[in-house]
Amino acid sequence: MNAPWMRSLQGRLTALVLAGVAGIWLVTAVVTWRDVSHELDELLDSHLAQAAALLVVQQAGESHDDDGHRQEAPLLHRYATQVAFQVWHEGRLVQRSANAPVTPWLPVDAAFKRGFRTLDMGGQPWRVFATHGAERDVQVFVGEQLKSRRSILWAVLHGTLWPLALALPLLALAVWWAVRRGSAPLRQLGLQLAARDPRALEPVGLADAPSEMTPMVSALNQLFARIAGLMEAERRFTADAAHELRTPIAAIRAQAQVALNETDDAQRRHALQATLLGCDRAARLVDQLLTLARVEAQGLSSPAAPPGGDAAAPRRTDLAALARRIAADLAPAAIERGQSLDLQAPTPAPIEADETLAGVLLRNLLDNASRYSPAGATLRAEVAAREGQVVLVIEDSGPGLEAADLDRLGQRFFRVLGQQAPGSGLGWSIVRRIAATQGAAVEVSRSVALGGLKVQVSWPLAGG
Repeated sequence: MNAPWMRSLQGRLTALVLAGVAGIWLVTAVVTWRDVSHELDELLDSHLAQAAALLVVQQAGESHDDDGHRQEAPLLHRYATQVAFQVWHEGRLVQRSANAPVTPWLPVDAAFKRGFRTLDMGGQPWRVFATHGAERDVQVFVGEQLKSRRSILWAVLHGTLWPLALALPLLALAVWWAVRRGSAPLRQLGLQLAARDPRALEPVGLADAPSEMTPMVSALNQLFARIAGLMEAERRFTADAAHELRTPIAAIRAQAQVALNETDDAQRRHALQATLLGCDRAARLVDQLLTLARVEAQGLSSPAAPPGGDAAAPRRTDLAALARRIAADLAPAAIERGQSLDLQAPTPAPIEADETLAGVLLRNLLDNASRYSPAGATLRAEVAAREGQVVLVIEDSGPGLEAADLDRLGQRFFRVLGQQAPGSGLGWSIVRRIAATQGAAVEVSRSVALGGLKVQVSWPLAGG
């Protein structure tokens, strides 16, 4: 389980930044150590070579007697014990430092070669430079203990890296402060949301919010707006349902009481039939309310999903084939009323829309045209693709609507006064809402050919 501070964005950012700084610091220390070590070796090797050159020059001006006399150089510095030299002439030690051995560091035979060597002497590693003197029978050795080089290296690194190590805690504190200061708008947003009333859905305002938080705040405000819309739609649905269901329920109860108290069989049968009609009307009203509620909910979230289903992207639908199926379903009821239903949909008419919602729209328009037209009326429907659009036109020979009523068509529960056909006034609300969610345009006017109502719905042609 992660530590509590690792569950904090501030803790994670601080840890990541400090880990990065520490990693860079370690890499820098290693690179510095390697570079300083290399440069120090080069410098001290050059000093050894220079000291050997001085000894060569010195020996060139001296005569090498064979009396066995050996000169020893004094120790004049604290590091002198870690530096030594030898001068050999014809296999004899003629000069050395006090700490140099009396045996040659390297064989002084004919195979003697000039250059640097790393040797072990007395259990300690030495760096030795060997060269010839002015004469080939003179050999000069200058050596230095490697531990002195390490001491110098650590002294240099101590002076270079120690201040950086001391600065790490201060850097950690500065990083923590910077991250905390930078994440302050997130904490302010959290405190603001925690202090809000659960019913508050107004947009969140955050002063001086960084640009990285702008998409999050915008998405949050859009979510609040969608929630507010859904709550408003639910409130309207509840109020509408309660208001509209009172009438059919009261009528059903009244007819049931009549049937219960009626002794005449004919009157009782009439009351029961009226009760069934009331139940049918209530069922239709409930269906219409549910359809409208679902369409509105989808319009606030994802308008392409079918009612009661999951949100899905609009898909290609052949409106002509769909119109033929729905017209076939509604034809028996129209024929029963003595009406003629003529559909012209000879060629495919593809649209990008949800088939279920498009079917609900078609069914409502055809059903309204049939129910609000008198017996013997003519109903015409046409589906055609032209000029980059798919156009659905439905006309009837009914009484039509006045201009003032056309403007109100689509308002919830609006019904023209004097209409005897059963209905709830929700059909047109459903049509207009579906059209809005499916990208269709609805136009309503008086039919020039039949005299009744003309409805035209236009969709963009799929792929056009």
